[in-house]
Amino acid sequence: MTAIITTNTKRLYTGTDWNFQTLRDCYDAIEEIAVGELGLETYPNRIEIITSEQMLDVYTSHGMPLIYPHWSFGKRFIGHENAYRRGLMGLAYEVVINSSPCISYLMEENTVTMQALVIAHAAFGHNHFFRNNRLFREWTDPSQILDYLEFARGYIARCEQEHGVRAVERILDAAHALQGQGVNRHSGMRRVDLNAERERARERRQHEDRTFNDLWRTLPEREEAAPLRGGGDRAESGLGLPEENILYFLEKHAPKLAPWEREIIRIVRLIAQYFYPQPQVKMMNEGCATWVHDTIMRRLHETGRIDDAAFLETIHSTSNVIAQFDFEQVGPNFNPYALGFAMMTDIARICTDPTDEDREWFPDIAGNGDPLGTLRYAWAEFRDESFIQQYLSPAVMRRYRMFRLLDDSTKPYLLVDAIHNEDGYRAIRRSLASTYDPGLQAEEIDVVGADLAGTRTLRLEHRTRPGQLLQPDDARRTLAHLADLWGYGVVLKEIDTQTDRVLFTHSAP
Repeated sequence: MTAIITTNTKRLYTGTDWNFQTLRDCYDAIEEIAVGELGLETYPNRIEIITSEQMLDVYTSHGMPLIYPHWSFGKRFIGHENAYRRGLMGLAYEVVINSSPCISYLMEENTVTMQALVIAHAAFGHNHFFRNNRLFREWTDPSQILDYLEFARGYIARCEQEHGVRAVERILDAAHALQGQGVNRHSGMRRVDLNAERERARERRQHEDRTFNDLWRTLPEREEAAPLRGGGDRAESGLGLPEENILYFLEKHAPKLAPWEREIIRIVRLIAQYFYPQPQVKMMNEGCATWVHDTIMRRLHETGRIDDAAFLETIHSTSNVIAQFDFEQVGPNFNPYALGFAMMTDIARICTDPTDEDREWFPDIAGNGDPLGTLRYAWAEFRDESFIQQYLSPAVMRRYRMFRLLDDSTKPYLLVDAIHNEDGYRAIRRSLASTYDPGLQAEEIDVVGADLAGTRTLRLEHRTRPGQLLQPDDARRTLAHLADLWGYGVVLKEIDTQTDRVLFTHSAP
């Protein structure tokens, strides 16, 4: 740790009220610690103060400052607003966006201490994680996302004017239903050049305007050409099958889509691609930001920049955030703030004050005297699954009283098969890490064929995990959207990964 000695110990504020000069003073003091002592690297910050209603609006648009209009956003806004007004839900103290500049929204109802805390949490904790984690570096370009969202909103608004709201909503409804299958996970491009995509769409639109001739509208419609005889396999071979990105396949090969409909599908697909890394690092991201704000607020108190009352408010807020409720209240999932913060704090302890157990489990970092360097490396190079597999310690497992249950459907009881011993700790760590496996966050469904020479039926396969078939009603509704975009029938077969046996077949006309 690099010690920063400052002679400025003037109290930043007293009481709970704030003004913009107070926020400026708090930001400068927090930045001094975040950059000078913690060595954080961030994008430029843009902090906006918004009302509770504006915060609800941010919720409905997935935290984006710009988004195209869609009825589902209004529906979500009404639901959140009703729950908030009736006291059934609270609002986040902040929302932060992975963009450059990094935008942090702060609620105007916050006290000055909460404003300082969320500046440390979002503008420096999350911001550093966005800029340095490998997944974000490989998948996203924060300098382009705001411009692309502005283009998307304008493009869809023009489509609504030219083709009607209902026609546009039909495409958006279908694309939203399929956006979970609109990402290249295993192959192909990762980081998308959004500026190039925006420029390409503009050039294509200009070309359509130059070449449009209204006389074509007066020509009689021709009957659809008869199906091709033979050559079906050769036609399918040009489709690049199997294809995991269903939205990409529809955008390129759906027979009946107009150019503007393909562009809307592309917009939904690229936005889904941009946000794909976030659920894979949810626990690490929140743990990093919580550890950063806790460390910074403690330093402000140690140096006399905030008083005891402000520090007690900080402790109270942080304690609420990192609370891990019982199984009966929240089920089997860990609070990402709680587990993330516990692991970050534990890593810092192992680096500075290790036990013999720590030296056995973590020989590379135990007692290295560099907790900040160790944490910055972990934040940069891991995702939730690998982070747990690498750094979850027996001490944290004991603190959260972790154990593993074996649920054998042939037995009338549950078996505790991993407890607090050497083998049990490793089994628990493997099992917990597997629950964060990104491969389990979306179903593995591929386009495997299209009968272009006959009925043009689109064929898909779902490679299932043991005992996990798709919910029939959800599958039926989603396939209906897929068939609407494809323009012909769709068949989805669920296949056992181990035996290649067809377990169930779904279809949509």
